[in-house]
Amino acid sequence: MISSSFNLHPSTYIPKILVVGDLMIDHYLWGECERISPEAPVQVVDVKEESFVLGGAGNVLNNLKAFGAEVSVVSVVGDDENGEWLERRLEKRGIKKLVLIKEKGRKTSKKSRVIASHQQIVRFDKESKDDISKRSEEEILNVLKKNFSDFDLILLSDYGKGVLTLSLTQEIVSLANGKIPIFVDPKGKDYSKYKGADLITPNKKEASIATGIEIKDEKSLKEAGFYLKNEYDLKNVIITLSEEGMAIFEDKMVKIPTVAKEVYDVTGAGDTVLAALGFAVASGKSLKEAARFANLAAGVVVGKVGCATATLEEIEEYESSLHKSSSEEQIKSFEEIKKVVEYLKSKNKKIVFTNGCFDILHIGHVKYLEKAKKLGDVLIVGVNADESVRRLKGDDRPVNPEYDRAYLLAALEVVDFVVIFKEDTPYELIKIIQPDILVKGADYKGKEIVGSDIAKEVKLIEFVEGKSTSKIIEKVRNKSN
Repeated sequence: MISSSFNLHPSTYIPKILVVGDLMIDHYLWGECERISPEAPVQVVDVKEESFVLGGAGNVLNNLKAFGAEVSVVSVVGDDENGEWLERRLEKRGIKKLVLIKEKGRKTSKKSRVIASHQQIVRFDKESKDDISKRSEEEILNVLKKNFSDFDLILLSDYGKGVLTLSLTQEIVSLANGKIPIFVDPKGKDYSKYKGADLITPNKKEASIATGIEIKDEKSLKEAGFYLKNEYDLKNVIITLSEEGMAIFEDKMVKIPTVAKEVYDVTGAGDTVLAALGFAVASGKSLKEAARFANLAAGVVVGKVGCATATLEEIEEYESSLHKSSSEEQIKSFEEIKKVVEYLKSKNKKIVFTNGCFDILHIGHVKYLEKAKKLGDVLIVGVNADESVRRLKGDDRPVNPEYDRAYLLAALEVVDFVVIFKEDTPYELIKIIQPDILVKGADYKGKEIVGSDIAKEVKLIEFVEGKSTSKIIEKVRNKSN
């Protein structure tokens, strides 16, 4: 099913998000390993491919771009070849450099990973970890003061490489002053530099180190989360818990379970969580809704190898594959289906529509719907309301009420959305949907088909011989007599 409980697709307004933090290059050597070196007890990797992508705060930027946000960045890199590469890549990705300072003598961070058979074998780093200069701090603050009001939200991606110094971080939080949300992915033992931020997102290990509380159960988790919130005057805290999901600390603690199916590589999962939380909140969602969205996004990226991103389409498909959304969510009103269709058409999805009473769902119905779904990307089914069925079939029909019939259809894997209509024909509904393909039973051959003047194409599908609701009802009545 193609659906989302979050509806985060940018339409008339696109969230504007600023990322401040440590940019780096993630360098990958991809290969195969089939032998052990005769020189030492180590694996020999036959490198087949090499790739370079934005890492660190750059991975946050990549994720935000994948979601559809308008993204800007503030950072400091070295005046070197790697710094030049980063600048070119930012331009290529369409990411605005609010300020990108190049400090002489500084090494731009580069992490090289050797990957063999979907497994990371080794990583080696080249970088500077010293704090950026006071001059760089002042330049960053001057630019921020002039441009702060341009953003809906600011993300601080701290990898402990020297960009987010204590003084600079506190100045940024002070500048925001509660007017613009500040979300932080923290590093280190001392979180005092994040004091007053709207949200920090440490993982369980980082939170344990920062609080001195070993998180081993529900009680210690709650204690650590509220310690961070109160000690550093934070509005909210989210502690990510790996396979256990995440815990949100607002007025009380709420746990959101994980949704990852397969984990190939956790590289960059924290970046995805930060980006997803920021994007969702900047799009008007609550923190709990944003956390659920971030959980889904993280579930997508850990199923990939290397620093990966998740598009909104991937997240929707992933959510559907988990069967997290109930069948009830697939039942739409006329107004709701109008919005759904607008989005689907913006993504060039081929929409198939059919309709009927579907009074007693049987194999004939299911096979008919399976054939209909194969004609396009999305199948929308119109279902006659009870009053409509009575007018068409008689006072003793329907056997099952409209909601029950709609729910059973929505539960089918091949059906994406169901809409109940009260009229005798679905013409008004078809006018809203304007399907690419209108599907009817083969018994309509040579007959006028309602909506054929609206749909781009009409397809007739053969029914399964001998299978019908009327025959089932007749059989039941004969047995009862």
